[in-house]
Amino acid sequence: MKRATFDRETLMQKCTEETGLDDFGDPWFHRPYDALVDAIREEARLNRAGDFVAQMQFEKVLKDRLLAQDWFRRHPEILERALPRPVIVVGPMRSGTTRMHRLLAADHRFQNLRSFETISPVPPRDFEPGDEHDQRLVDARKIQRMARLANPRTLSIHPTGPDQPEEELGLLVNSFWGMKHEAQWAIPSYGRWCEQEDSRPAYRQLARLLKLVSWSQQKSSLKPWILKTPQYMLDLDAVIDTFPDARFIFTHRDPKAVVGSAASLAWNQTIIYSDHADAHAVGREWLHKTEQQIARMRRARDRIDSKRRIDVHFEEMDRDWPGVMTRIYQFLGMEIEPALPGMEDFMARSRALKRKPHRYSLAEFGLDEGDVLERLSDYVETYGVRVEQRERRTA
Repeated sequence: MKRATFDRETLMQKCTEETGLDDFGDPWFHRPYDALVDAIREEARLNRAGDFVAQMQFEKVLKDRLLAQDWFRRHPEILERALPRPVIVVGPMRSGTTRMHRLLAADHRFQNLRSFETISPVPPRDFEPGDEHDQRLVDARKIQRMARLANPRTLSIHPTGPDQPEEELGLLVNSFWGMKHEAQWAIPSYGRWCEQEDSRPAYRQLARLLKLVSWSQQKSSLKPWILKTPQYMLDLDAVIDTFPDARFIFTHRDPKAVVGSAASLAWNQTIIYSDHADAHAVGREWLHKTEQQIARMRRARDRIDSKRRIDVHFEEMDRDWPGVMTRIYQFLGMEIEPALPGMEDFMARSRALKRKPHRYSLAEFGLDEGDVLERLSDYVETYGVRVEQRERRTA
C-alpha cells in the first residue's frame, strides 16, 4: 500500500484538479490543518490503514469546502437564510447530550442534522434540493458498515444510523477543528494547540453549513435548530457569539462516569487506526479534556442570561425523563404534547439497544476514582452532581 501524504498544498492541488474548483473559502483552516498534520506525524503512530483513512478524510474535507463555496456562489440565497433561536445542548462528552438531542429532534417543530449530513454536510454538484434519493445516504451506510466491521463496539457505544439525528461534529471537521480528531487519533499536541486558539472562524463556517443543510432539506428558515456536541463545552464563547439568541440546555453527570465513558469511546476508535495505542495515555488525556470542558464552560456560561439556560442531570433523565422534558418545554415556552409520541418511540428504541450496554472502568485506563473526584470536586459541588459509588459502569 502506497504511503499516504498529508501535505496541504499537495492535497489542495489534487482536489482542485479533480473538481475544477479552486475556492476553499476562509483560509483560516490552514492553521488547524497544519497543527493536526504535525500531531499525526509526531504522535499518532498510525498503521497503514490509519494512514490511508486519514488521507481520504483530508481529501474529502477539502473537496467539501470547494463544493460548499460553489453552492454559495451559485445560490447566494443560501447565506441569506436565518438561524433563529436554536436550542443548544451543552455538556461533557458522555453526559447524556445524545439522549437529550434525540428526544428534542423527535419534535418536528425543530430541525436537526442527520448522521449522513454530519459525515457529508455538502451535497454533490448535481443535487436537487429536497431530493430524497441522496447518494450521501448510501455512502454513509457503507462507512458505518465498515466502522462496525473494524470494531463492533464503536457503534454500540454511540448507536446511530445514516438518517438518525446526529451532532454537528462534521461541520467543525470541515475546518479541521475539534475533538472528533482527538477521539480518533492519539494527538495530544493538537488538543493543546486548539486550547490556545480562537475558534470563532470554525463556528462561522459551521453556521454557513447549517444554512446549506437547511436549504438542501427545503426546511423553513424560521424552524429552530436543535444543536449539540461536547465540543461546545470547550468553545462556548464562540457558540454564544455565533448564536446570540440561542437557548441552552446544560447536562451534568458524575465525572467518574464521564471520564471513563469518554476514554472508552476514544480508545475503541484509536485502536482501529494505530497498533500502538496506550490505554493509560488515553485515560490521562480524556481526564484532562474533561477538566478543560468544564472549566471553559464555567467561564463562559455566565454570559448567558439565566432565562435562556437550564440545567439537567443525567440521573434525573434516567428516573423521570417525561418530567424533565416537561420542565424543558416550559423553559422553551412550548407545549410538549405534540412531541410526546415521537419521544416515546425514541425511548423505546433506546431501551432495546441497552440490551448490549457499554461497559468500562476507570482502572482499565490507569485512573483512580479518588483522583478524578478530587480534580473535579468543584464541578460536583457547584452543580449538585450526584456521585455514584460503584466503579464498573455502563453507558
